[in-house]
Amino acid sequence: MEDYYFGENTIEKAEIKMQNNVLDKLIKINHPNLIIGGELSNQIAFTNMSMRNRNIPFIGIYSACASSAEGFIILANMISAKQIKNGIFITSSHNLTAEKQFRFPVEYGGPKPKRSTFTSTAAVGFTLTNKATNLKILNGTIGKVIDSGVKDVHNAGAVMAPSAVDTLISHLRLTKTKILDYDLILTGDLGRVGSSLFKEVLEKAHNLKITNHLDCGTLLYENEEYSGGSGPAIMPLIFVSKILPMKKYKKILYIATGALYSPVLVNQKNSLPAVSHAVTIEVIK
Repeated sequence: MEDYYFGENTIEKAEIKMQNNVLDKLIKINHPNLIIGGELSNQIAFTNMSMRNRNIPFIGIYSACASSAEGFIILANMISAKQIKNGIFITSSHNLTAEKQFRFPVEYGGPKPKRSTFTSTAAVGFTLTNKATNLKILNGTIGKVIDSGVKDVHNAGAVMAPSAVDTLISHLRLTKTKILDYDLILTGDLGRVGSSLFKEVLEKAHNLKITNHLDCGTLLYENEEYSGGSGPAIMPLIFVSKILPMKKYKKILYIATGALYSPVLVNQKNSLPAVSHAVTIEVIK
């Protein structure tokens, strides 16, 4: 991205503008009954600002970088229950706003270790509808909050990997499926460090080897110095821009992963919990 300020005078206004651009286009096309959204700002303030004066019912959610799967599950269930006909999910992330809130402002110049991830800058929206499309949500699994005792705020991959494993195992048990029943198991933003731990925990704790796995954080920044990318926008962004255009995956297990913490709890030396939610997506065409 060439202009992190997106023509605005603050980075916060830039992220709000990014969301508004996406919402304006989706609302014009689809006229939703409901909008669900969330990102990384305190009290999801950016999404709340984006929803001002829209006169559309809104549910704000927060599962950090796992928010997209949470939004899909809520919307799909409401459509299935015939409470709404269609709805929009919106999320975003911005490198400068995330660094400012969770670590240090970029201007501070603090170095980051290689195990850390680089927050992506993007806004992404989806429409879910009761009409037939080329994508179908078959089922979903809501994850549990998992705390594996990691206190290193720079190592989000290690924080989230046990959560991704727990949700995967729960999903396989609940749906009575196996790993190889899916063409692809896609995780959110574990990065290279977290992806390695994800596979290691699966093998050592559950005697399962996984060969059909890709991680969105790793795909976004494949050649960067850090472990990969992060942010709630990264998984839906990679899903639509890289995974679907491949046209090789028909049944995808979409596992969004999120680290749940605040700067205050980090500074108090607390361990960092995480949550992961899973959705099975079928590509019809």
